[in-house]
Amino acid sequence: MQYETKNRSILKAISWRTVATITTAVLVFIFTGQFALALTIGLLEVFAKMGLYFFHERLWQKISFGKKEIPSFVLWFTGLPASGKKALADTVCQQLVQDKLKVERLDSLDVRPLFPETGFSPEEVNRHVKRAGHLCAMLEKNGIIVVASFVSPYRQSRVFARERAANFIEVYMNTTVTACEQRDTKGHYAKARSGEYQNFPGVDIEYEEPVNPEIVIDVDNLTLEESAELIVHYLKKKVIKRD
Repeated sequence: MQYETKNRSILKAISWRTVATITTAVLVFIFTGQFALALTIGLLEVFAKMGLYFFHERLWQKISFGKKEIPSFVLWFTGLPASGKKALADTVCQQLVQDKLKVERLDSLDVRPLFPETGFSPEEVNRHVKRAGHLCAMLEKNGIIVVASFVSPYRQSRVFARERAANFIEVYMNTTVTACEQRDTKGHYAKARSGEYQNFPGVDIEYEEPVNPEIVIDVDNLTLEESAELIVHYLKKKVIKRD
């Protein structure tokens, strides 16, 4: 995910050789007592070894032995509205970024404005999630880790997203409609029950639970931090192996 630039290699070579040259000159002066000789040997050494160090570093940059590529993947959060998908996905994404990984964060709010004509009928929702799945797969193909959070209530479109990705990890936010409704600070469930929202998962339509998700989060019994730790531990054990 990262590489060393030529300027950085040069700076490292200069700083390393400066310290080493001063040490060599001091040692020569201690043993010979000749300041001019110590200075001459020090200057000769700095140019010779600095060049060798630079080319040695650049050569190792091109050698694949000992390097390990961290595979890209799609981490897909799914669950009822207000199940905590977005907050947990944000937290996990931040931790992956802190580990210097190349990560892209996608949420339904990011994708839906790209297709403003998309409604909320089952067919339109399936189409919307499939578009998101295709976008995730394209990013993954280009070496980017994708952290995506979508209600994605229908198995059909989630299976589509899984089949498009090379490495798909499904995180199911396991909770109840009642618990989600209690957590819903934005009043979406109330609007759905009043008829203002149509085809609302958990109210008008059934949320189709994943059959074999890679990770199941027991939302009602785990804190945000505990859930994030569980997911990151899974990723480091199964996918991001640095050993």
